[in-house]
Amino acid sequence: MRHLGLITVLVADYDEAIAYYAEVLGFELRSDLPVHERGKPNKRWVVMAPGPDAQTGLLLARAEGERQKARVGDQTGGRVGFFLYTDDFAADHSRLKKAGATFEQEPRDEPYGRVAVLRDPYGNRWDLIEPASGKRPA
Repeated sequence: MRHLGLITVLVADYDEAIAYYAEVLGFELRSDLPVHERGKPNKRWVVMAPGPDAQTGLLLARAEGERQKARVGDQTGGRVGFFLYTDDFAADHSRLKKAGATFEQEPRDEPYGRVAVLRDPYGNRWDLIEPASGKRPA
């Protein structure tokens, strides 16, 4: 079976990003390993996922150099770039708010489901979505 395994998210600091994704978004840390790449000290292979059954995870990559640093928080040109699905929007929205997530708007109903946009500490925009049909939209 084919599936997306990882999506890279540029971050300013590994530990800060791990704390946010674990403590606020409730992701689990799947991997935090040193990478021994010449000329790149302290590089790590950090993978976070939204739950134990998730097939797709985030590779948290510390930005290096001015070009990458300029893209932290704006990898998609200001558009929503990440979509976190839930089967209990009200509970997850409430938990995320209490944990310190920054929502841009109040929840709204769309043809594809109940949704609210949040920003991570870097500025990346996320949709929290409970699909209308209980299934992921096509």
